[in-house]
Amino acid sequence: MHEKTASLSIKNWADDDRPREKLLSKGRLALSDAELIAILIGSGSKKESAVELSKRILALVDNSLNDLGRLSVKQLTQFKGIGEAKAITIAAALEIGRRRRDEESKRITKIVSSLDAFELLQPLIGELEHEEFWILYLNNSNKVVYKGQLSKGGITGTLVDVRLVMKQALELGAVALILAHNHPSNSLKPSKADKELTVKLKRASGILDIKVLDHLIITHKAYFSFADEGVL
Repeated sequence: MHEKTASLSIKNWADDDRPREKLLSKGRLALSDAELIAILIGSGSKKESAVELSKRILALVDNSLNDLGRLSVKQLTQFKGIGEAKAITIAAALEIGRRRRDEESKRITKIVSSLDAFELLQPLIGELEHEEFWILYLNNSNKVVYKGQLSKGGITGTLVDVRLVMKQALELGAVALILAHNHPSNSLKPSKADKELTVKLKRASGILDIKVLDHLIITHKAYFSFADEGVL
């Protein structure tokens, strides 16, 4: 039997099960993640609808759109019912979402909370498969005057050039710093090296009357703030 006759086309669904019609009548916020993905893939199979297929896929990535967005086209096609065309559509849609978030993060210029710093840095390092250490340099109004990568590939005191950090801070006229690095393992627990490096940079900046306001550990969907947790 050809795929067109075997698949459960959206046109054949009951009215209450049609995500396209639901979006038009109730708005996009009324749709679940599975329903939105079902619109992308268009049809399921003879045994399951597109919504059921989408629910199954999401369940296998712990219902995380971030985790789904990190999968390659080849990995997506490993899901039963997802061919290359559907995989490409899913990958493209989630990449658009990631770029939209990246674009919105660039509008953040003033840091008033750890969440602001997370929203600014997560699109840059939250989904990387290796560690990177970044610093936000702030002026006396807590506005970001510069953000930059300090090291890549693992965080230890030997990889972070404290002199370079201080030199850049003085050249930029920065009065405060926010430290940040990602954990590809998704663990939010600071390591001994994380703590030692924080103390090292805090001591060095203190001599120059520059404050270390926070150190964030960032994963693809969450963060740990040294300041918020009272361990700075």
